[in-house]
Order: sequence, then C-alpha cells, then structure tokens
Amino acid sequence: MIWDVHCHFPLDWDNPEGADHAQQIDARAEALRAAGVTRASVLCGGRNIPGPSHDEALQYLARHEDLMVPIASLPMEEVPPGEVERLHDLGYRGLKIIGSPLPIDDPGYFPVYAAAEERRMPILFHLGVIGGGVDYSITHPRRDPEAAAALRRWQEFRRRGGPRNVSAARMRPFQLDTIANNFPDLPLIGAHLGGTGNYEEASSVARWRHNVVFDLSGGETIERHAMERRLIGREIGVEKLVWGSDCGNEEIGQHVDRFRWIFEALGLNDEERDRIWYRNAAELFGEEEPVLADEQPD
Repeated sequence: MIWDVHCHFPLDWDNPEGADHAQQIDARAEALRAAGVTRASVLCGGRNIPGPSHDEALQYLARHEDLMVPIASLPMEEVPPGEVERLHDLGYRGLKIIGSPLPIDDPGYFPVYAAAEERRMPILFHLGVIGGGVDYSITHPRRDPEAAAALRRWQEFRRRGGPRNVSAARMRPFQLDTIANNFPDLPLIGAHLGGTGNYEEASSVARWRHNVVFDLSGGETIERHAMERRLIGREIGVEKLVWGSDCGNEEIGQHVDRFRWIFEALGLNDEERDRIWYRNAAELFGEEEPVLADEQPD
C-alpha cells in the first residue's frame, strides 16, 4: 500500500480557462492507481493557481473518494478569520503552505496552526527553493531541447504572473522546530527532505520533534542526495519519512519504481518500507492508530 502525501490537483497551465477538471482528475486517479498508490493527499486551490477553488475542487475529488484525500493550499497572506474551520467543515483533511510572505514560524501565523491542531489537520510545508521550470542540476536549455521548451513555458508563465514575493529563507526546517514546540499535537510534514541545502536542519528537527516528518518528493536530485548522504533510515529514521510524488501523471510510476529500487539498495525490510510507503502517513491522517512498543501485545 502506498500513500502519496504530495499530489497536486492536476492543472493545464497552457489552457487554464478551458481545462476539463473532471477529465484531469480522472487521468490523475488512473495514473496513481497504475503506480500502486492507494491513498493520495491532493493539494487544492492556493495562490494564483489556475484551477478550481477550494469549494469547487471537492466535487472533482469526490469522483475518487476512496483514493483522494482533500488538502487545502492556504495563502498565508490572506487567511480570513475562521477559514481553517470552514475548510475543515467542507471536508478538507489537511493544509499545504508555500511561499508565505513571512517566515513560516512567525507568531502571526500561530492562530492558523492552533486551529489546525485543534482539528488535527496535518500541514504540509514546502521547504527550500521553489522549483522553476528547469532543473539545472541535471540539464540545461543550451543542450537539451526539452529543457529549452520548458524554459520558454516557464518564462511565459512568469510574464503572466509578474514578480513574486517568495524566498527559501522563509521556508526552512528549523522553522518547523518553532512550530512543533508551540503546537506539539499538530502533525507537520516538511516537503522535499527539507529542500536541497537544508538536509542537516531536517535531520536535526526529525531527530528531536515527535510531530515532524519529511516527505521524499522532489525528483531525482533529492533521491540521489538521499542515497549518497544516507539520509533514509540513518540520518532520518524510517518512522519520520513519508512518500510523495509531486509530479505529472506520466512520472508517478517512474517515481515509485525508483524508490522501490532505493529501498532495495538500502536493505530496508518489509516493515520499514511499509512505514515510509503508507503507515506513517495513515497515522498522521488518523486512518491508522499509532501503537507504541510498550503497548504492543506479546
């Protein structure tokens, strides 16, 4: 069983106004099931996203309610009073935060975290640099036609959206430490193993904060770092890791296959793999009951 904690509502960035959301969500569900995913936390709405609103997205996720768990992306600069409660009452099970105008541990955000903690809504935080069309660690538009096309699409997208007030300095693993200490019963998920450049911070927070885990999404560069730096199961214990795709339909199965190979190469046993693939996330979202070692039957 696989729980994908980082699955975006599918969007047509080239034709946002004419998108067929029902067809898009059906195609995403097909790709997830083909890859062996049994539950997927689907991130909906958010800042300048050309897709359905929080209210509208739920009708599309309901087409695959056995698979899809609704998660609301929350623009922190414009959270009306009572919005977390409203989203929870609508049916959202968790929140996603990215690109906040203040550091994510700013006390001004604490009312949002308190409301989420009261309702046990896990929060997925983007950590590190936000992706930008081309991953220059593995390719370059000067030598790769696909990268050149991706760059042009990204430039057009940025022209439509204008400048953006985001910074990786406001989205760091050590800031999760602040949140975890103030809200010890709020499940926190740090995306992308903390983000490139932040692995030591992520390992330190995972080591000591009970309610913080990190997801393994982020692509081949982060996967390579996880292997080379022995992050999985050594620097960050298997109980503190969850899996996420954070990619397009055609890449989900490849992402799963690569991690099957990684877990095999690392020598993880079945229990350790199940923890990362499914059980840790199921416990975060209340679909499995955590059992401590001294509570287990003989």
